[in-house]
Amino acid sequence: MKLSYLWAAPEVNPINRKARSVPFLNVFNVYGRVFFFSWWGFMVAFWAWYAFPPLLTHTIKTNLGLTSAEVANSNIVSLCATLLIRFVAGPACDRFGPRYVFAGTLFIGSIPLGLAPLVHDAQGLYISRFFIGILGGAFVPCQVWSTGFFDKNVVGTANALTGGWGNAGGGITYFIMPAVFDSLAARGYSDGVAWRLTFVVPLIITIATGAAMLVLCPDTPTGKWSERHLHAEQNLESHSGGIVDVPGRITDKASSVGGDSIQEVEKKENKPPQDEHHHHHHHHHHADWDHEAAISKQDMVEAAKGEVVQKPTWGVLARVLVSPQTLFHISTYMCSFGGELAINAVLSSYYVKNFPSLGQTNASNWAAMFGFLNVVTRPLGGMASDVLYRATGRNIWAKKVCINVCGCLTGIVLIVIGRADPHDLSAMVGLVALMAIFLEAGNGANFSLIPHVHPHANGVVSGTTGAGGNLGGVVFAIIFRFMDAGTNYAKALWVIGILTIGFNLLFCWVAPIPKGQIGGH
Repeated sequence: MKLSYLWAAPEVNPINRKARSVPFLNVFNVYGRVFFFSWWGFMVAFWAWYAFPPLLTHTIKTNLGLTSAEVANSNIVSLCATLLIRFVAGPACDRFGPRYVFAGTLFIGSIPLGLAPLVHDAQGLYISRFFIGILGGAFVPCQVWSTGFFDKNVVGTANALTGGWGNAGGGITYFIMPAVFDSLAARGYSDGVAWRLTFVVPLIITIATGAAMLVLCPDTPTGKWSERHLHAEQNLESHSGGIVDVPGRITDKASSVGGDSIQEVEKKENKPPQDEHHHHHHHHHHADWDHEAAISKQDMVEAAKGEVVQKPTWGVLARVLVSPQTLFHISTYMCSFGGELAINAVLSSYYVKNFPSLGQTNASNWAAMFGFLNVVTRPLGGMASDVLYRATGRNIWAKKVCINVCGCLTGIVLIVIGRADPHDLSAMVGLVALMAIFLEAGNGANFSLIPHVHPHANGVVSGTTGAGGNLGGVVFAIIFRFMDAGTNYAKALWVIGILTIGFNLLFCWVAPIPKGQIGGH
């Protein structure tokens, strides 16, 4: 890990042109740019998706004359549309490419977002939040797009960063929406007008982001989505002569990548690199392995044959959906992301209940911490997963164990919070933060293993898992809703803790990738 990785043009996999490091700080490089739009696009979508809750608890509730039950129902409705969209977005990514699906989600979601100010009663609120839920589906193209640009050695880190920074939109909304509302109210607008005008801000940013994504970024590192198979084949042919066949021991998976730097690739987009250049490069660097992208002939063939996304068919869909590997991801993500969504929705109310002196604003700020921790915790899960994978000689079980450990620890801390029901603020905040670390790291670890599972149908696996997370959100929200008519948060938390441990152990025996799968190792 060199510091210069943060901005230097990354080394690339010679076959699929995926980057072997993540240039966070360099938006002029195509990999850095796609990385930026992946997290920024999802952050904006998440903020717009959660534009209602910060103003709902007080201002909008009073303005529309809603009951607490109606507010709780609107939270559940909001998750239902997202579940459906995520499920559809997966295969759509495999069919049309993630960039168009991402921008399309933002554009379509901006229609109900722009119509939100027309809401005048509970019914309108349900309809509005249902359709705004479309924006929550942006998570799937976000992950599929970043999987398409980053190679297996760093994909866990890339996916966890795009997902984690994007999720921070759930924290940002708690600061921006009330701030905009307050400034409008201070200018003399009535509450009813002010909250409606507030929605203009996320609306403009959502549309601008979707447009920028289409104008500034490519579908894949090799160019058009429709030509992705061609390039993999071409690159494989042009490299077969250029790289000595390395015996397939793990230590030997370290012949050099050489060839074009990404700037050259951008200049002459799809011209395969010259063999001689390659050959020479290869020998020149052989002693200097550790700075090179390590890729053997076998890895190349796997990348070209097994890891290029295929057009989804009903048969592929059915086979991928019922595979125990996919079920493992759904059941674990259901607990980690589902838990996050449901807890996020009730946390400030829980703080107000146990610490009445805090008041709405302070409770919201403490609750926002839970969402903001995503900036650090989710990437931590993905990075830990990548580090373990590399340290164990590219053993995929390491990534799987990472998910299960995070899940079980989350469950344990949830049970502790639920049974203790802390009435001491520092104890409460400390326990919630500890739980958030394991919970959110589990999300990151989950999408670190997903690129290895059925890589030819990555969209389907990502979409189904994302939808599973939403399903968990709905189930857990219902648990919160019906524990003593939605007021016994502590009891709901330990029930969810027990479920989390159970679901994590349910499929822990399944091999991380299907037997005989080509690619994904």
